[in-house]
Amino acid sequence: MNAMILRLIVRRLLQAALTLLLVSAGVFFITNLLPGDAAQTALGQAATPETVAALRLQYGLDLPAPLRYAHWLGNLLSGNPGMSLVNNVPVAQMIGGRLPASLMLAAVTALVSVPLALFLGIFSAMYRGSFFDRAVNVSAVSMVSVPEFLVATVAVMIFAVKLRWLSALSHASDAATLGAFIKAYAMPVLTLCCVIVAQMTRMTRAAVIDQLRSSYAEMALLKGVKRTRIVLRHALPNAIGPIANAVALSLSYLLGGVLIVESIFNYPGIATLMIDAVTTRDMPLVQACSMIFCTGYLLLVLTADVLAIVSNPRLKTR
Repeated sequence: MNAMILRLIVRRLLQAALTLLLVSAGVFFITNLLPGDAAQTALGQAATPETVAALRLQYGLDLPAPLRYAHWLGNLLSGNPGMSLVNNVPVAQMIGGRLPASLMLAAVTALVSVPLALFLGIFSAMYRGSFFDRAVNVSAVSMVSVPEFLVATVAVMIFAVKLRWLSALSHASDAATLGAFIKAYAMPVLTLCCVIVAQMTRMTRAAVIDQLRSSYAEMALLKGVKRTRIVLRHALPNAIGPIANAVALSLSYLLGGVLIVESIFNYPGIATLMIDAVTTRDMPLVQACSMIFCTGYLLLVLTADVLAIVSNPRLKTR
């Protein structure tokens, strides 16, 4: 790996670190603009101002916002996201109990969506203009246009209410057998895959078509090389960068989609934990969950950037 590639990767890492710092400030000050706080929520509307003030003093909510941000950021960098104001439990402990479930949901969704999207995108590009290509394009545009909550609602109405095949609630702890695992993850994964597969398929198709339009691919086709060989041996290696970006950007959608999916199916993940924390104004928990989502998104985008840089043939030859 030459010095130019290393400099580009280091630059991307520094940009990601700066972005994460800016997001941490934005998350902290935006969450502090929400009406009410944990003290008022815990005591209720009937509490006296003196009682609320005493509890705010105990929680440290009476300090200026910049000072609280500096204290929170210092603890976060040291690996201590603080204590939950509502449950009086370490935030790291609460997130640690929910994060594996969200990671499992994301892993199952990626395991289903990535191979399916790559297959549809590559074959659609190979036979562009055919009935298969048109059907895939129409289906992809339709799926992108449908919001997740509508897909989830329709799935519940069909598979849980009408057919009674699946439960309307998804409990990861009940997935002890393969059948129970499929029943627990079928509808959440189906809901997330609809938009992810559609987005990834369209971007993969565009990347492969761009390579098939190049001069070397056209020359190989004129010499009688089979289209399958051109795609697998020539087009795909040169399209690794764009396809990696397509996969990373599509999978980053999981970080937003799980907020809706976990809420609808009552899935015990980090997204439902964050929603409950917003309801109770448990700001340390909200801020820690937000930073996890942001870090996951930046890692996916950074991975796609690094793969695109490493696979760039122009940089390799310099």
